Amino acid sequence: MSTPTIYKMAVCIFPDVTTLDYQGPVELLCSLSANTKKMFPDLPNFPFIETEYLSHSMEPVRPGAGPDVLPTKTYNEAMSGAQFDIIMIPGGPTASYKLVDPSLIDFLKKQGPNAKHILTICTGSWILAGTGLLNGKRATTNKSYYNRVVEDTKDMNIQWVPKARWVVNDDKQIWTSSGVTAGQDLGGAFLEFLAGKELADIFRNMLELSRKDEEDDEFAAVYGLA
Repeated sequence: MSTPTIYKMAVCIFPDVTTLDYQGPVELLCSLSANTKKMFPDLPNFPFIETEYLSHSMEPVRPGAGPDVLPTKTYNEAMSGAQFDIIMIPGGPTASYKLVDPSLIDFLKKQGPNAKHILTICTGSWILAGTGLLNGKRATTNKSYYNRVVEDTKDMNIQWVPKARWVVNDDKQIWTSSGVTAGQDLGGAFLEFLAGKELADIFRNMLELSRKDEEDDEFAAVYGLA
């Protein structure tokens, strides 16, 4: 059996982060693992994803709901280490580039340009906007925060998409999703991009995850955006 491609993924966490923003997509994407291949050896070959949880310090992170989360590295440590292939940025009620610890922004500015893929969930795109990496790009965000995010970033040349469950740019580097549970739909689309539709469907079915496509966004109408 050939040696699988291994993607190194950083999950960026911070105080008041919304746990479901990242935990849903992580649960899905980390189906691509050596453990899964061991349990289901008859599955076609697929790449593996190995994950680090990064924070501004090694202290437990108190999310908006649920138990504290233990980071595995700080942003400063990660900046001086190997390049990550995938960077995931969840959101939360304080997930603005003006409010998060500056070391997160510094990490994204250093590692983001050379990452193969950047995934944001909910207001994680608001954090990413502060790095300049969304300039000239299409993106979306949590629809209850949409107008606030657009107003705050109006001078940044970002093409915010009001009706989208998730958005991917043509070069497939930056993927952004709408609020919270939309991260699982983005995760499913990204999984299909990495490993193919057959495997993505297998893993979605294992999680009993219904599929929503890119423009399947009922909440844009709820908030008067479409």
